[in-house]
Amino acid sequence: MKKITRRDFINGSAVALGATTLPSPLAWALAAEGEAYPPALTGLRGNHPGSNTMAHARAWNADFDLDQIVDTQESYDLVVVGAGLSGLAAAFFYRQKFGPDKKILILDNHDDFGGHAKRNEHTIDGRQLITYGGSQTLVEPKEAPEAVKTLFEGIGIDLTRFDTAFNQSFYSDHGLGATTYFNAKQFGRDTVVRHPFGNYYNYIEGLPGAAISDEEAVAQTPLSKRGQRQLLHVLKSGLHSLDVSEDDLPEYIKTHNYFDYLTQTLGVDDPQVLYMARHSAIDWSDASAELLTIKKAKEAGALGFAPVKVYDADHPYIHHFPDGNAGVARAIVNHLIPSIAEGTTAESLVGAKFDYGQLDRPNHPSRIRLNSTVVDVHHSPDKTEKERVSVHYMRGDKAHKISASHVVMACHNAMVPHIVSDLPGEQANALSEQLKSPLVYTSVGLRNWRAFKEQGIGLAMSPGNMHQTLFIDFPVSLGGYRHTEGPDAPCVLQMISCPYSEQAGIPAKEQYREARYRMLGTPFSVYEAEVREHLSGMLSSESFNFDRDVASLTVNRWAHGYTVADREDPAAGPGGSVTVGRQPHGQITIANSDSAPEADAIAAMEMGYRAVTEL
Repeated sequence: MKKITRRDFINGSAVALGATTLPSPLAWALAAEGEAYPPALTGLRGNHPGSNTMAHARAWNADFDLDQIVDTQESYDLVVVGAGLSGLAAAFFYRQKFGPDKKILILDNHDDFGGHAKRNEHTIDGRQLITYGGSQTLVEPKEAPEAVKTLFEGIGIDLTRFDTAFNQSFYSDHGLGATTYFNAKQFGRDTVVRHPFGNYYNYIEGLPGAAISDEEAVAQTPLSKRGQRQLLHVLKSGLHSLDVSEDDLPEYIKTHNYFDYLTQTLGVDDPQVLYMARHSAIDWSDASAELLTIKKAKEAGALGFAPVKVYDADHPYIHHFPDGNAGVARAIVNHLIPSIAEGTTAESLVGAKFDYGQLDRPNHPSRIRLNSTVVDVHHSPDKTEKERVSVHYMRGDKAHKISASHVVMACHNAMVPHIVSDLPGEQANALSEQLKSPLVYTSVGLRNWRAFKEQGIGLAMSPGNMHQTLFIDFPVSLGGYRHTEGPDAPCVLQMISCPYSEQAGIPAKEQYREARYRMLGTPFSVYEAEVREHLSGMLSSESFNFDRDVASLTVNRWAHGYTVADREDPAAGPGGSVTVGRQPHGQITIANSDSAPEADAIAAMEMGYRAVTEL
């Protein structure tokens, strides 16, 4: 096949320099092109080229000539910085509290709204396939705070629909299970073993686990005999191997390292087994697995811990729109700006094509302005000495000024001190302490998945590859949209990478920084080549041909993906950096998932509610 499409390639590699330098004219031209309908764009998405340029420049203390700013004379009741789920929810709750006629402007540096709740569309042989490029699922939505349940009701989300929309028998009906792919580059030969050697498959409801025993699986791996013995020892061991009393065990596993458990307690020293272990806790917000405590490794289902259901029967992992939580974001936007699409419920909007030209109309009380990077926010009294907030943002190569009665900062915490210039030092320092781990969600448009069916691959853990796991996308049919009908029909393949340092053992902050720079400096052509090598090595050449069977490729890069802390973290307690950082500052309040802290869509919306109640 040609390089997916020429436009994809240009949108990727040719403007990758936009991560570290000012956008080229080509970058701006592509951004303008993307304003028409961003979900349909392929190539490098998420933090697309040019989206973070101004934000990085601000964080790195670049000078902005704000004296040359264009004063738009625009005045709003509320300005929200960030159009992710937290920012969109803040706008929803502000209207609820102060009235639907209040003037609201939401600013975002990307060419699409939703933040990590990103919609990807692939058109294959005339059929539109819908998937997500980040935030997947509403986790345990029936337990959501009442305010968030009110939001669900207001935007028309019926949680009971997912009971039938998500086909939990899809994978078993087609004989698809959890496997592990050992590539030749890392392990000596390409090998697929029908055993996941980890717990990630339990995030996919209805996906069967190991099809063979631990002993059979280990014997099929391309490891040395010594490595195979050690791997089997890890699989057959567990917390009972620790010389710790039952009473002391809970505290012990909270305070002791997972890799120390592997190397010192179990005696593992085979580099390939340790390599597998390091890559077995993907999608977990503590960098690579050698930094996890035993407790977190167990919860993540890292190598050596028996698979467990991630969620119970009362809280299945099925509350998933075809486009992930972009379905939630789109429903909120439709609530704020009803003229953007036809439909009154989240389900009716699944197949709707949004008119992005409606986002920023002067006659709308609520507006969303994309490709706009906020670089300065500060309190500034007006002529009546009434406190106002001045907001400066960059759009293209021009600085603009607007004012607001209230501002909600719904970008990630670490960016807030670089933007809110009158923030007290203690609060700024607290916000700066919050970390986010990088993520890559790559969606692949396949013309068919016959090769997956023949090899029984529903999911493949891939410890030797850039993308540590891949799976046939969640089987959701909703709002007139239908998941793939069978192995000869098109489908979407999801590939997930949680990048971290290639050097094991260094602190998480350094791992994130290294991985972030590497991610943003990698051109689309390299991602495409890696996906080509991954799929071609894993799948039978008789049934799969990359050039024939791969129709499209979208790489969603998130330099600042998951918030690392959680609500059990000391930072979230009284006097901790999270609680100090999120306190109101005059007319400015703080939202986003970092302020919960929780890498979770519902938590993000809850923080939008909290930020509004503090105004």
